[in-house]
Amino acid sequence: FQNSVEYPQKGHVNTSANPSSSEDDLDISEGTILGDHHMVESFLGEGGFGVVTRCRNTKNNQIVAIKVNKRNFHPGAAATLGSRQRICLNFELLDQSLWDYIGGWNNQGLPIRELRPILHQIANALFHLGSVGIVHADLKPANIMVVNRHESPIKVKLIDFGLACNTSAVITGDRVGTVGYCAPEVMLGIPYDEAIDMWALGLVAVELATGVPLYPGEDDYDVLKFIIETQVNKSDPEILQQQNRKFSSWSSCNAWIQTGATLLNGTAISSMESVFA
Repeated sequence: FQNSVEYPQKGHVNTSANPSSSEDDLDISEGTILGDHHMVESFLGEGGFGVVTRCRNTKNNQIVAIKVNKRNFHPGAAATLGSRQRICLNFELLDQSLWDYIGGWNNQGLPIRELRPILHQIANALFHLGSVGIVHADLKPANIMVVNRHESPIKVKLIDFGLACNTSAVITGDRVGTVGYCAPEVMLGIPYDEAIDMWALGLVAVELATGVPLYPGEDDYDVLKFIIETQVNKSDPEILQQQNRKFSSWSSCNAWIQTGATLLNGTAISSMESVFA
């Protein structure tokens, strides 16, 4: 499990933002020194909580990834570190996302020999997260990192726990995840648990095998409609009666979606151990 989930190294590095900038403007560029000896070489990505940079340790020449938080979320942290300082997390530098790795195969899908160990590692990580009551809540190829694309078999790590929470702290109705990878219960605003991660794992598995997403769509309605049309038993009279209706808004189609969701009940895998039984 510890090899499948990416943890920050202990401690943190601080950097000062431009005092005249907005709270979220980090004023970081190539060549910026984070802390005492981490020099920014390039930017790897940006999310809602911060930016990730590729840095070189000027003391030992080690290359690492450092995430710089956009703000100090806890008032105690701001008081301790100073209002012009940011908390940074020092991570192992990983090769590329699984999404990029799939693209390297020209979106044709991976052979079974490549697919099986990747899914096994992700399922193992999710099993252990579930065993301690944690929901990742945003599993997708972009949040699974390949350690080294040139190794065989491929080793992967699960990243981005920005939406993760304990199952006991789940707030019904909170929107988590990414369109196209969300379980129906999330999109419908009904109670959910770690089974939503297994739903997402199934979608990731199909995408790895085929090279394309199983449920493409611009919004929840598109995705839910696709799920119901492909998975619900259309011989059900209520579905047959309503499947050709047109809806002008999300609220007006909610009853139809709820009907389909009822028929989908149980499709998410609750027992993570059964995936590779």
